Amino acid sequence: MASQDWVEKDFYAILGVAKDASDADIKKAYRKLARKYHPDTNAGDAEAEKKFKDITEANSVLSNPEDRQQYDAIRAMGGGARFAPGGHNGNAGGFEDLFGGIFNQGGRGRGGAGGIPPEFADLFGGGFGGGFQQAPTKGSDRTASTSISFKGSIQGTTVSLREVDGNVIDVKIPAGIKDGQKVRQRGKGNPGAAGNGDLIITVNVKEHPFFKRDGNSIRIHVPVSFNEAALGGTIEVPTMEGDKVKLHLPAGTPGGRTLRVKGRGVKTAKETGDLLVTVDVVVPQKLNDEAKEAIEAFAAATAGEDPRAGLAVRAAL
Repeated sequence: MASQDWVEKDFYAILGVAKDASDADIKKAYRKLARKYHPDTNAGDAEAEKKFKDITEANSVLSNPEDRQQYDAIRAMGGGARFAPGGHNGNAGGFEDLFGGIFNQGGRGRGGAGGIPPEFADLFGGGFGGGFQQAPTKGSDRTASTSISFKGSIQGTTVSLREVDGNVIDVKIPAGIKDGQKVRQRGKGNPGAAGNGDLIITVNVKEHPFFKRDGNSIRIHVPVSFNEAALGGTIEVPTMEGDKVKLHLPAGTPGGRTLRVKGRGVKTAKETGDLLVTVDVVVPQKLNDEAKEAIEAFAAATAGEDPRAGLAVRAAL
């Protein structure tokens, strides 16, 4: 441990204990703070890592009777460094020139400066030395992929994955999962000292010839006859659940219009989508004489209507 640290840092304040704290109080305070700021529970947090180093350094000094006595003596000298005007060995203003005799064993202690003392090792798995102790780690994750039906992605399903050793892992796929999303199977990864890693499965969803997903809505195209579109009425459309729902078709519905059936789309924990029905008007390919006459009569009755009126003006814009 650098002597400068002994003067500049208040180890009692770092651990949150009084200057006359007992060894038991120091040990208790250190355990509590080390649990809170340990790197294993604060991955990527630079501030927590610095605090962990500081409390470990403070405990290393205060838990050692000889180091604590020297530390208290130095702090009692005024609480700050006093630099010499010249220095003994050519080190002008050298801090070590004044206190070198006291700090000639700086950095010793159980585990070295910043190390973890043996009384705390049971919390993080033993094994310590110079620098930070390596805590036990989980095993690494494994990855896999699987393909499921469109219906299985909407309603949820279970797939069985067979490992090379013949072991079978059943994986529950939640309802509403999207193509390319991942499912985590905890504890099914590679083994490690702190437990097994996880198995991460990428789910590929097969396309459906009729149903298409759009966010949490499901889209379908439904053919209707000319007279249904012109006169309106009620039609039945299929759903993912296997039943049919009735849908009101307004008179004069044009081809390509999309109608909505609330709540019959994808159901997830957060929301439920809708069934979006796009109407495709079917034009008959063959007409018998009676149907042809009816169409001709309709054409004569609507001869004054031009569906392309204003088209040239729009095109010129």
